Amino acid sequence: MFLEKAPAPQLTDEGVVFHHVPVLLSEVLEELCLFPGARVLDCTLGGGGHSQAMLERGARVTGLDCDEMALEAATARLQGFAEFRAFRVNFGDLLEDDWLARIGPQDAVLMDLGVSSTQLDVGQRGFSIRRDGPLDMRMDRRLEVSAVDVIRDYSEAELRRIFFQFGEESAAGKVARRLVQDRSRQPIRTTGELVKILESVLGRPRPGKVHPATKVFQAIRMEVNRELERLQTGLQAAFEVLVSGGKLLVMSYHSLEDRCVKQFVQDRLGRCRCPRGVPVCVCGATALLKARGKAIQASPAEIDRNPRARSVRLRIATKL
Repeated sequence: MFLEKAPAPQLTDEGVVFHHVPVLLSEVLEELCLFPGARVLDCTLGGGGHSQAMLERGARVTGLDCDEMALEAATARLQGFAEFRAFRVNFGDLLEDDWLARIGPQDAVLMDLGVSSTQLDVGQRGFSIRRDGPLDMRMDRRLEVSAVDVIRDYSEAELRRIFFQFGEESAAGKVARRLVQDRSRQPIRTTGELVKILESVLGRPRPGKVHPATKVFQAIRMEVNRELERLQTGLQAAFEVLVSGGKLLVMSYHSLEDRCVKQFVQDRLGRCRCPRGVPVCVCGATALLKARGKAIQASPAEIDRNPRARSVRLRIATKL
């Protein structure tokens, strides 16, 4: 059953309009080469934009999301499609319990990493630099640790580590030191309070430039949601559910994610790992994936329409 046109943005039970502008949609559809009945696992359902386009082309889509707000909106948007089902689970947890068996073999797996536009735009979620709200940053609000816990409980050394490792922030030490000093005087509970402190260390934002607090916010979010750890396990789960000839498509939005995806694929290309000088290969390397080539980026026209597409990198591999 197909929808004649895209429905209006969905209103969740919390009164939030969930907008979703699917990034690299035409490129994703072209690479998937969907056939009627193709089984596709959308690991990051979001607002359902990618899934809707695939369903309209006759695919059978299983959508995953750990964010109840996104899942609610996407389910409402796609309820007219008989070949759609959805589960509330983080793709990084698919190797646990019986998730792989429940999902079953798939002809393609799509991952659109990072935080969604709606999560960024809703101050109450705690992701936004420009909209004040509680320091939360949990994509899955069932998680026990939130951003406020990280800022309150982590030592200066731990804060410095995550700002440098996950945010690649050159002033990680200065930021960590200042946060520890300020929290000793009064608790830091909101994004607005955190931004004010970060601007005092990193400088105020300039028109047309990325906000100086962006890297620190990214680092805290990645720590709270264990994003790189879950990406590793999620990629392995995706590989396991793919049938031979199935495609893995992953969209990442910063270098740490992209590096992780690139390394995962390279480790499965079957390249010999024997030391130089060994006359005959003894490492037994076997090709498990075939990479498409260079990462696909958004066109200037798409970036004009959707500035958040400017940093996307789409990597594609086929299971052998």
